[in-house]
Amino acid sequence: MEKQKITGSEALLKTLIAEGVDTIFGYPGGQAIPIYDSLYDYRDQLKHVLVRHEQGATHAAQGYARVSGKVGVTLVTSGPGATNTITGIADALMDSTPMVVIAGQVPSPLLGTDAFQEVDVIGIAQPITKWAYQIRRPEEIAWAVSRAFYIASTGRPGPVVLDLAKDAQVGLVDYEYKKVDFVRSYQPEPEINRDRIKTAAALINSAKKPFCLVGQGVLLGGAEEELKAFLLKNDIPAGSTVLGLSAMPSDFPLNKGMLGMHGNVGPNRKTNECDVLIAIGMRFDDRVTGDLNTYAKQAKIIHLDIDNSEIGKNVPVDVKVLGNAKHTIPMITELLEERKRPEWNAEFEPDAREEYEKVIEKELSPASGQLKMGEVVRKVSEATGNDAILVTDVGQNQMMGVRYFKYKQTRSVVTSGGLGTMGFGLPAAMGAKFGAPDRTVCFFTGDGGMQMTIQELGTIMQEKLDVKIIILNNNFLGMVRQWQELFFHERYSNTTMENPDFVAIAKAYGIASRAVDKREELDEAIAEMLAHDGAYVLVANVETCGMVLPMVPAGASVTNMILGDK
Repeated sequence: MEKQKITGSEALLKTLIAEGVDTIFGYPGGQAIPIYDSLYDYRDQLKHVLVRHEQGATHAAQGYARVSGKVGVTLVTSGPGATNTITGIADALMDSTPMVVIAGQVPSPLLGTDAFQEVDVIGIAQPITKWAYQIRRPEEIAWAVSRAFYIASTGRPGPVVLDLAKDAQVGLVDYEYKKVDFVRSYQPEPEINRDRIKTAAALINSAKKPFCLVGQGVLLGGAEEELKAFLLKNDIPAGSTVLGLSAMPSDFPLNKGMLGMHGNVGPNRKTNECDVLIAIGMRFDDRVTGDLNTYAKQAKIIHLDIDNSEIGKNVPVDVKVLGNAKHTIPMITELLEERKRPEWNAEFEPDAREEYEKVIEKELSPASGQLKMGEVVRKVSEATGNDAILVTDVGQNQMMGVRYFKYKQTRSVVTSGGLGTMGFGLPAAMGAKFGAPDRTVCFFTGDGGMQMTIQELGTIMQEKLDVKIIILNNNFLGMVRQWQELFFHERYSNTTMENPDFVAIAKAYGIASRAVDKREELDEAIAEMLAHDGAYVLVANVETCGMVLPMVPAGASVTNMILGDK
């Protein structure tokens, strides 16, 4: 019996379903109409979320991917539809987030003619993707889509862009799905060198003061339990990068806190006091290392990573362990001696006390004055039993969020790390709720970032999404203001913001909302927000000139931390 021919658009949707896709974030337009027309017949199998801007679609796909571990999918039209996704694609590449962006394109005979809404998507996207490919024939669709998912989700994950010409969407094809699980010259899982495993284990066994840096590679590899077993066997203290947070529960006994510019004092200082530094699935970003000339010069460095290009890129290493952390960590653990290191772990305690007395106590338990960002974050976290998903925007709200929110479960932090995209948070929170519908999603944003993608309140309204939105409103672009205060002689150039009535805006979208100014009202307002069935906007009017401390000035040593007001 002869196979029945189907359109390229239908072949696209069938392949998405075969790849396990259940949710798509998108926005229709002229060169994607055939896909959307086919989607009408697949509504029972594919949930399409109509965002209000294509950038929102990419960030929602990122939020979905980060909490679910699946590939996020975005569907847009050509021209401005495609170019509006570029920021989200770059963000996904920097933060190793698996995402497939499918963009409609003008019919192939019109390519290169400056046709209406034609743009060279592949040329633009190639530097910020793992793979970018233009599909001109319907016969290529099943292969290209499956290959896209394989590349996006394996090895070090990342974004893939498919540019789908309109004639390929409407053309007929004998459809056959074949799962792609091999691409010549692409080795997602590098071969593990056992000699280096032995060398790494011997170095750790001989160490007096080992310290572990935990990055997102642990989460991406699903190696959270392997990490804990590794740390416990040799009693190794650990600190996390921003994206590595929640790989360990906040109360895990060897979790000493966060690394980096606004990280905890102990992990930053001990980086320059340990004798063996073990970096797992992190890339030695400048926000973690500070001045490379003074970074961990006393230590032997072991770097575990799946991406060979990251090892030795910024920091010279003594032992290079290439491979998936899920496999490499237990291989090292097997060779470790059972060890207790009470004196070394106790060395973190004076640093923690100093930070608490100089910074944390003032931020979390102020005696008077306006609301502080940190106290709002911590009270929300505690009100959820420290069991919610934290989503942040970028800026002071982000750093206060990751510093003072607490975690019990893995994949509980969604934030824009490498690119630092203001406007990321609101759509990412939507995606996180779709990716983990049974979990509470708490989204912290500043007044600036909120207004960059505020239109996505329309998506939340339409989808009836239960997302808790906390606006830390200080009427400033807070992080830039902080830098202006500390390093630019308090010249507040273009950072003051006159803001709208956020409560009225929420009301216009049919979303419950409340503003809180007084400390004595905060607990009740948070309880009201969490008890409310549905989305809620809580506007916390916080102090105008709040500071995120500690702070390592840009380019300074990680041990050079500002703990006071100036």
